Amino acid sequence: MSVAGVIGLFRAQPQHQIGPDGRMALADHLRELRARVLRVSVFLVVGTTVAWFYYDALFHLILEPYNEARTLLGSKVDTKPVITGAAAPLMLQLKISALAAVVLGSPYWLYEIWAFILPGLHAHERRWSRLFAAVAGPLFVVGVSIGYYVLPKGLQVLIGFTPDKVQNLLEFGDYFTFFTRMLLVFGVAFEIPLFVVLLNLAGVVSGRMLAAHRPWIIVGVFVFAAVATPSTDPFSMLMLAIPMTVLFLVSEVIARLVDRRRGRDAERFDGLDDDAASPLDTRPDRYGPSGLREEDD
Repeated sequence: MSVAGVIGLFRAQPQHQIGPDGRMALADHLRELRARVLRVSVFLVVGTTVAWFYYDALFHLILEPYNEARTLLGSKVDTKPVITGAAAPLMLQLKISALAAVVLGSPYWLYEIWAFILPGLHAHERRWSRLFAAVAGPLFVVGVSIGYYVLPKGLQVLIGFTPDKVQNLLEFGDYFTFFTRMLLVFGVAFEIPLFVVLLNLAGVVSGRMLAAHRPWIIVGVFVFAAVATPSTDPFSMLMLAIPMTVLFLVSEVIARLVDRRRGRDAERFDGLDDDAASPLDTRPDRYGPSGLREEDD
């Protein structure tokens, strides 16, 4: 394959004519999806390579919640981290570098997701694209930051179940899996209200529907927080559930504002028959020899 062909895989120009309503052929949609997946993959590979050179700092950053939990436990539990296996240190360095690329590169790959969804929206809804591209990344980072903040408390509770006179050797690979899950759960959970607004813009849900089901949604948020957080302490659950509830209420307010604006636009067409033709002014005295109205000359 030539260089131009390789570059074309990342651009994915439509090969079929785009319809007047913005619809694309299925093959063009698949090409666009392939191009965006390739761009995100290359971006993450480059990010992982850059993060590789900062491995020591990242390692200490990841281990810090465990050290803080061990400080909170004091002398109650004898615990220390260990790494087992000849290839484990190398795989651990790859995983930590990749995690850093995913978290710090979240504004870019979230933008690619939104840009893929964008053609399915109406023209007046596309104006939100820049706003969502600017909000999605910071929301994910805020969620990850809160997860990092509550992680020591969760570790303290879990390690605290270690029986007396038993040493707790924490395998670092298992700890890193726990660490990653905790942070990703918080990061993805903070994106849910954003996708609620996206569904409202697409006409799937309305503000009135969200308000009608608000009590059950809030209960579902707390159940999700209880199940999703790896630790069993209520502190971690509340630190996930309360911000998610606030963000949901904000998304409901935004959905109501969008619905109200749609309602004002729809009132202009009330009482009109969908099959009725628009009236045309065909009076010949209003047109000159050129076919234009005289007032347009």
